[in-house]
Amino acid sequence: MLSQKIKKKRIGKGYSQDHMADQLGITSSAYGKIERGRKLDWT
Repeated sequence: MLSQKIKKKRIGKGYSQDHMADQLGITSSAYGKIERGRKLDWT
């Protein structure tokens, strides 16, 4: 699953969810949802 691949890459690089969220310009909560494969409301 894509969400599992994203999490594995992040952990492999030693990055926190907060770091990734900051780099992407989204909240850590939204990033966590991405890693859990949850649907986001982008509106």
